[in-house]
Amino acid sequence: MVRLSYDLHMHSCLSPCGDDEMLPSNIAGMAFVKGLDVIALTDHNSCKNCPAAEKSAQRHGISFIPGMELCTSEEVHVLCLFPALEKAMEFDRYVEKEIPPVKNNEKIFGHQLIVDEDDNEKGREPFLLINASNISFDEVYPIVSGFCGIMIPAHIDKSSNSLLSNLGFIPADSRFKCAEVSNFNNLSKLLEKHEYLRNCKIISNSDAHFLGDINEPVNFIEARSKKPEDILDALLN
Repeated sequence: MVRLSYDLHMHSCLSPCGDDEMLPSNIAGMAFVKGLDVIALTDHNSCKNCPAAEKSAQRHGISFIPGMELCTSEEVHVLCLFPALEKAMEFDRYVEKEIPPVKNNEKIFGHQLIVDEDDNEKGREPFLLINASNISFDEVYPIVSGFCGIMIPAHIDKSSNSLLSNLGFIPADSRFKCAEVSNFNNLSKLLEKHEYLRNCKIISNSDAHFLGDINEPVNFIEARSKKPEDILDALLN
């Protein structure tokens, strides 16, 4: 087993709320400087900067997990992580069809930049990525599993865009095995109130939208190796 420092929730310049300096190469470089072992890129409703992020992470010897922060039809944010880039991009194409075609207004919401590993702009996502998809929370588990991925309800202790804030409860037929809190100090109260969480792996990430917000190596997970599939397995067990 290896002990790995992680930050599995970050937004690049593709997310409209992400700073334009959150280029995949900058994210990987900052993660390297801070001493992280594994990172994930989880832009809103898109994986299109994951190919560049994976190559940038590989340059620094950092394990990379491709992902997405999916916004469900109830506006619940869910991290979707995948063991391989191919599966993430297949999921991206699936979700793309489930996003309302509302054009992004860059002056209001910001840019949605798609770049390569050398920071060259390849394009801009035309439709606003922070809108709710047509995928309900109950549908996330079977859909993501179909692409060999795992689902992690995001920042469940937050007062907006979280499972507990938007639904108010954990559905009885839930099958997720890992959940994210924004602050571990809130965990004890959550465990008291929601018995389901006592059988879940609980993690915490930065949800970084700016380079300076990327986590220091303060959170760790033990896995069989630094391979993405072993890290995802550790999140489930």
